[in-house]
Amino acid sequence: MIITIDGPAGTGKSSVALEVARLLGFDFLDTGAMYRAIGLQALRRQTDLDDKRALAFVAVHSRILFDWSKQPPAVMLNGETVTHLLRSSEATRAASYVAVVPAIREMLVRQQQMIGRERTNLVTEGRDQGTVVFPQAEFKYYLDAKPEERARRRTAQLRARGEIVDSNEIFNQIVSRDKRDRERDVGPLSIPKDARIIDTTTISQHEVIRRMVDEVQARVGAAR
Repeated sequence: MIITIDGPAGTGKSSVALEVARLLGFDFLDTGAMYRAIGLQALRRQTDLDDKRALAFVAVHSRILFDWSKQPPAVMLNGETVTHLLRSSEATRAASYVAVVPAIREMLVRQQQMIGRERTNLVTEGRDQGTVVFPQAEFKYYLDAKPEERARRRTAQLRARGEIVDSNEIFNQIVSRDKRDRERDVGPLSIPKDARIIDTTTISQHEVIRRMVDEVQARVGAAR
């Protein structure tokens, strides 16, 4: 079974997907980490983030693997564990440029689909999982929240890691990223036509997780 969770930045997709996967005994695929890993490599190589051809070159020479023995799965970039580096504001910003390059999206979509074939039960999150990568998924969710709330969460998350960030700048980055994600030519952010939409602005993460797990377990139980 494949469960997809899509939505814009700051809606809690990664945390929700990880916990849903744990409770159901599924594998967890953080597709955003794949784009961040390429963004990290681009920063290391001092690549011009506005140069799509240069970013595609970096991607072709970036080997991204997951260590499924870890919980959550560790992200390996060219043999190096980089999980702890991928949630920085710099890597996140670079990922938003990487994600609009068609050649990179096509490459990572193929890799994600391969993972979907290899891992029997999977919870995967991103922006095009239910629309492009796994349109046949048994369960599709779309998480949303007001930009102001998403910016507040992201600011708190970064400050908890010791980063010095400006909340207004984070808000502007989120609005800008939303625009890029929705307007890109390949795999734009959109709501899968058969997805369950959950607005997380005013409800707790626990409630979101419980709702998903209950729905999946109810259907599995009914099938039996």
